[in-house]
Amino acid sequence: MGKVESSIKAEILRLARREVRGLYIPLRRDVRAMRLRLSGLSKSFTLLDRMAKEKLRQDESKKFQLEASPEEVKISRFAPARIRNLRKKLGLSQRELALLAGVTIGAIGLWEKGKFRPSMSKKAILVGLRKLGKRDVKKLLAAKAAGAPKPEPKARKARAGKPKGRTRKPVMRKARRARRKA
Repeated sequence: MGKVESSIKAEILRLARREVRGLYIPLRRDVRAMRLRLSGLSKSFTLLDRMAKEKLRQDESKKFQLEASPEEVKISRFAPARIRNLRKKLGLSQRELALLAGVTIGAIGLWEKGKFRPSMSKKAILVGLRKLGKRDVKKLLAAKAAGAPKPEPKARKARAGKPKGRTRKPVMRKARRARRKA
């Protein structure tokens, strides 16, 4: 009886392996195809992600440009009160506006007092500021402040034409003293 039992077990095992192989091989092919497809999709995703980030960077740089067309600059009018109102509307100090415009704080003060007018290039920056909102200006200001190098203390210039060290004055004094004594 043991022989019949072992032959039945062997036959069942053989049939089970055959069934498993029949189901396993097509599934293995499908898994391999899916892996290849997933690999291709992940490569295209990384490429699209990189392109999207590049596009966002370009859009941000275009969005925060403080320039305007020459026609807009010619049409624009900047009275001292308008410059002050623009600065107040954007919530900027004179120092912050000076940093954005690339001028000194004193120049902003003189613009607001009406003693001087901004040049065409500075007018273009002011027109560009009109187009931006408070948040955009704050972001732009933070970017400029982070990128702007801190000014180094100015070194004193050596005076040209005068020799360093001893000058003629002590020699002249000695000659005068000698004449007085004589």
